[in-house]
Amino acid sequence: MFSDRKSIVFVILTGIFITNAVTAELIGGKLIEIGPFFIGGMQLGPFIMSVGIIPWPVVFLTTDLMNEYYGKSGVRKLSMVTACLILYVVGILYLSLQINATPFSTVSDEQFYAVFGQSIFIILASIVAFLFAQFIDVFIFWLLRNKTGGKMIWLRATGSTMISQLIDTFVIMGLAFWLPGKMTTDQFLNASLSSYTFKLLVAIALTPLIYLGHSLIDKYLGKEEAHSIVKETAEKTLHHKVED
Repeated sequence: MFSDRKSIVFVILTGIFITNAVTAELIGGKLIEIGPFFIGGMQLGPFIMSVGIIPWPVVFLTTDLMNEYYGKSGVRKLSMVTACLILYVVGILYLSLQINATPFSTVSDEQFYAVFGQSIFIILASIVAFLFAQFIDVFIFWLLRNKTGGKMIWLRATGSTMISQLIDTFVIMGLAFWLPGKMTTDQFLNASLSSYTFKLLVAIALTPLIYLGHSLIDKYLGKEEAHSIVKETAEKTLHHKVED
């Protein structure tokens, strides 16, 4: 069905991206505490964050790889498709909530609603934050890539994640928890800063995996073909920027 390796890589990255994004949305309603940690007699934490933060590092990594090999257009289209699929999930969840469970169901209506019913609003708020952050990520990634002439992969990958996830974290926590009154302002700031700090540390820790991802894709495509794709993608992106 997919005759060329570039298409196969695109499908694999797309699958990884969508799976982790949808999973993060479904589990995002659960808040967890990490810590406290004691450093030099000083207590840090406990930190409050959504458990949905677990799959997001994979989304960061996949976004950077998609940016590199498929450009702005590829990431933006994938982000829009993912948002539509998340909305589809919301529709399925809503429909499921309207159907009563049988008396012998192992999951009662109350239990089902407690897990998924309250998540619907969180997911809708998260879609807004997700799209906004993805478009910011693409912009910063290519800004840094053009400034460095394609060098320093770690800078454009980590730099774009640092800025986009700062926005994403505060928007999602604000829309999903603070505005509805589920968190006080102090809790909102604590949770947002905790989540962002975690994402930032993970983004830095993932730097070797970004290089590993590049290496594996280059090996699969063939180094010459891979470099040709990256070069063509960069030229197309720069050309579109000039036209804009």
